[in-house]
Amino acid sequence: MKLPFDISFEGKVVAVTGAAGVICSELSKAFATAKAKVAILDLDLQKATIVANEIKKEGGIAEAFQINCLKKEEIVACHKAVNETFGKVDILVNGAGGNNPKASTDDEFFDPTKEGLKTFFDLDPNGIEFVFNLNFLATLLVTQEFAKDMVGRKGCSILNISSMNAFTPLTKIPAYSGAKASVSNFTQWLAVYFSKIGIRVNAIAPGFFSTTQNKTLLWNKDGTPTARTHKILNNTPMDRFGEVNELVGATLFLSSEEAASFITGVVLPIDGGFSSYSGV
Repeated sequence: MKLPFDISFEGKVVAVTGAAGVICSELSKAFATAKAKVAILDLDLQKATIVANEIKKEGGIAEAFQINCLKKEEIVACHKAVNETFGKVDILVNGAGGNNPKASTDDEFFDPTKEGLKTFFDLDPNGIEFVFNLNFLATLLVTQEFAKDMVGRKGCSILNISSMNAFTPLTKIPAYSGAKASVSNFTQWLAVYFSKIGIRVNAIAPGFFSTTQNKTLLWNKDGTPTARTHKILNNTPMDRFGEVNELVGATLFLSSEEAASFITGVVLPIDGGFSSYSGV
């Protein structure tokens, strides 16, 4: 992998949750290219192992570990395994997250005359709880455990993955928008809480990237763009979706003590101008 700029994380141990996914596998490979030792953490150990092997094939240092970010005992066990393999964690990237169809509406605007649609009144409480747990609670629980390694040590940081939904909630996905807003709020809270002991806490807020998670929202079965895709691009000044590798620069910058030592509590949009455009 070619990095956007010269930077080294040699001697650092980086733990990434959700690391088998499209976004965090890319971030994991970037850290490995910058000479960090990378712990690939994911619920799907088989997919995590594939990512770790790809890194090793390129000469990087990585190992796969299974983790359920919602089960405290499994988080503790995973943390212990990472410590035994690589030592204490210097950088934590909280990338586990996602949405659930049960927590999404079919309609953008409520129209009581339309039948057969899943509306706000039909949202499943279990689906909503799942989305909040997967995005917010998972971030909190993993940080509770892994940040113990950072206490009393210099150059440690935490990077959360928020979303543009945290700034402006999108139609159809109220739970996901609310959960990511919680992640942004928690990022700022934790940055203040850890400020006196030197642990920096920041987040990136990706805009619109075409991934497995949002594939059905953005593309029809025949590969043509959906109406929602047209709306997104019309409100993105750069008039395109982001590429996953375009998240790498901000991630490495915010994680670097040399580059960002006085930056904490920041939620950085990476959105092609979406958050700056009023539509007019």
